[in-house]
Amino acid sequence: MIHWLYEYQLRRKLEIFPRHICFMIADHDLAACPEKIVDVVSWCRELGIGGVTVHISTPDISSMASSMPGIQKIGSIALLHLHCGNTTEVSGSGMPVFVAIGKSGREEICACIRELAKTGVAPEDVDEQLIEAHLTFKCEPDLVIKTGESHLTDFLIWQSVYSELFFSDVNWKLFRKTDFLRALRDYQFRTRRFGI
Repeated sequence: MIHWLYEYQLRRKLEIFPRHICFMIADHDLAACPEKIVDVVSWCRELGIGGVTVHISTPDISSMASSMPGIQKIGSIALLHLHCGNTTEVSGSGMPVFVAIGKSGREEICACIRELAKTGVAPEDVDEQLIEAHLTFKCEPDLVIKTGESHLTDFLIWQSVYSELFFSDVNWKLFRKTDFLRALRDYQFRTRRFGI
């Protein structure tokens, strides 16, 4: 009962929400609790968040096979864009959710530059807008939440340059809605400078 009341108090005081949130988790964390990803997306949808990206860091995408059914359930409550290896699977409708398994920001930028080079773009014509138009992931998260004890990856290295970062010492399996609301409370009180 006390926990429910605390959650209610946290939610009642939230007035400023990020438009897009990125969660960064490790493969072993997801494997320990694959159903948590649907919970987290549900929380975001309930609060009217505009979009969600989930990055799952893994050196071996084949190790994620047992977690895929849990990830694919997102398509029952949102518009899922599942990026795994060289394939993209789209299902569902509603709030856009991007799940990227084993993706690297450096690789994404290199692929973007290779694509520009193939089309013969002159070096003097390359600017931020052109690069952003050729990135795989177009979202620019307002808030990046990292759960557990592993470090951040280079995913969305371009897109998250002005993102607010929130590090939770709670592991993914134990990450509750209360922990999520605490991250949003922290975000609400930050002064965003966008590099200025």
